[in-house]
Amino acid sequence: MCRLAIAGHEDQFAVSDLEARRPGPSYTVDTLEELHANDPESELFLIVGSDVAIGFPSWRAPERVLALATLAVAQRPGTGRESVERALAEVPGGEAACFFPMPEIDISSTMLRERAARGAPTTYLILDSVRGYIDQHRLYGGTPDR
Repeated sequence: MCRLAIAGHEDQFAVSDLEARRPGPSYTVDTLEELHANDPESELFLIVGSDVAIGFPSWRAPERVLALATLAVAQRPGTGRESVERALAEVPGGEAACFFPMPEIDISSTMLRERAARGAPTTYLILDSVRGYIDQHRLYGGTPDR
């Protein structure tokens, strides 16, 4: 689906399947380790929403994640920056996270999966090529008949 989503823009984006190829559970730290090993000179950024960042101290090897990538936190409604800063302060290096504003868009991956499962329209929310793939493969419990 990612390859369908970037079709025509491969000069600007790349799709990696390294997590899908890795056996067993896949952790962010493992992905960053492999990306760094493949290209040690690249500067890596890990972009997460503030709702995800607040749980960062409980991630596997959060200190190593911060050593490998700059944590960029998109501010989202419902999770204040101060709460995230307090959580990140629990991890050495967490104070270096950068915050950026994100326009509030009332769209979530959960909502998109639910719409696909019900066969509801997703025009302007999901690329037609991606929705076609979802329907064709009956992902999320959906059917090929919209």
